[in-house]
Amino acid sequence: MTTRVKIHASQPAAWKAMYGLEQYLATTSVSKTHKEFIKLRASQINHCAFCIDMHSKDALKNGETTQRLLLLDAWRETDLFTEEEKVVLAITEEITLISEKGLTEETYQNALKYFSEDYIAQVIMIVVAINAWNRISVSTHITVGEKF
Repeated sequence: MTTRVKIHASQPAAWKAMYGLEQYLATTSVSKTHKEFIKLRASQINHCAFCIDMHSKDALKNGETTQRLLLLDAWRETDLFTEEEKVVLAITEEITLISEKGLTEETYQNALKYFSEDYIAQVIMIVVAINAWNRISVSTHITVGEKF
């Protein structure tokens, strides 16, 4: 791949603002498992190798199993994920693929069975943030393992 603009160097204020959002999201009540599943699943959809690498390693460090990570792309086809995790993954996919149908009423109502509106809002913000990071990484060709 060709070398492209390094946003962190070219636009440090914007990069700092993105990290500010990440710092806030780290304080939310969303579980570590949900956070990593959101980040990993959105990154899979967006084909962001840098983020897939980072968040799969983070999930493993947080105690996630290799089997569940390998099956994350097929979460609907297995009983290895809880109903709460399935709702979080559905929200992640629908927002990541926003142009298809957006966050559907069915998924939103299902989420309300398990989570408060505050938790759902926090999940939505985590999905929005990882999609922004994916777009930065993919469009600027950030490589796996690159340091900032």
